[in-house]
Amino acid sequence: MWYRAKLSGCILVLIAATSAAFDAQGQAQGEDTPPAASPERASKLDVVIDKSKVDLKEHRLEVKMNHVAAKVTIKVLDESGAVLAEQEHDFAGVAAGSALIVTWSPSTDATVGRIEVFGYDQDGAYKGIAITPWAISIPHEEVNFRRDSADIDDPEKPKLDASFVKVTEAILAHKDLGRISLFIAGHTDSVGTSAYNLQLSRARAQAIAGWFRKRGLKIPIAFEGFGESALLVKTADEVDEPRNRRVDYILSIDEPAFKTSGFRPSWKRAN
Repeated sequence: MWYRAKLSGCILVLIAATSAAFDAQGQAQGEDTPPAASPERASKLDVVIDKSKVDLKEHRLEVKMNHVAAKVTIKVLDESGAVLAEQEHDFAGVAAGSALIVTWSPSTDATVGRIEVFGYDQDGAYKGIAITPWAISIPHEEVNFRRDSADIDDPEKPKLDASFVKVTEAILAHKDLGRISLFIAGHTDSVGTSAYNLQLSRARAQAIAGWFRKRGLKIPIAFEGFGESALLVKTADEVDEPRNRRVDYILSIDEPAFKTSGFRPSWKRAN
């Protein structure tokens, strides 16, 4: 079976979201919008949601604007499109670049399917952005690689066959959400140099991504290595911790965000 990824304080997937910026008039295709503002003003305003700080459990997220703020509105919808919350937060006079903490109080415990946020500056310009905070981490048995190798040995392939079944079942269960991708993220423990661990974890993630492609998975597949930058179990350097040697299989609409020690992933697509 598959599980929805934990979004609060998780070492793995904090969030995976697809973002759709509204146009200069604040309109997203097919959505109602607030009263129109000047296109010139609206085009100069930038509104950003920090995906790593979207917390569905605590019903909060963080927004930043490049202008002095006035207010932020938020609408939260479930997977059927029903409104779970619609609120307005006053941030009048808050300096540009400040973290604006936006919360909401949902009417039910239904799963969040979409969040729409509008940021307004002190001059009346506004910009909207929508995110789909959906991601699931596929539980699986880890592939054991030989030391310093990224080759998948034949005895390990039944583990991947079992994972393939779980991945395809999850895709079918969520096929109405949009264009789902599989993200393969490799990790190591802290034994060895950071550079070597990054290279090795990337090679192993690529090998597994390639296996899924050859096995017949049709959705987009991306891979990246994180080395020792996103330890599941925090350790000192040169610590042999088996739980940190892992590969994540993540289904999401957009690139998943990881809590790392400064490393910024650059996802590659599997052919």
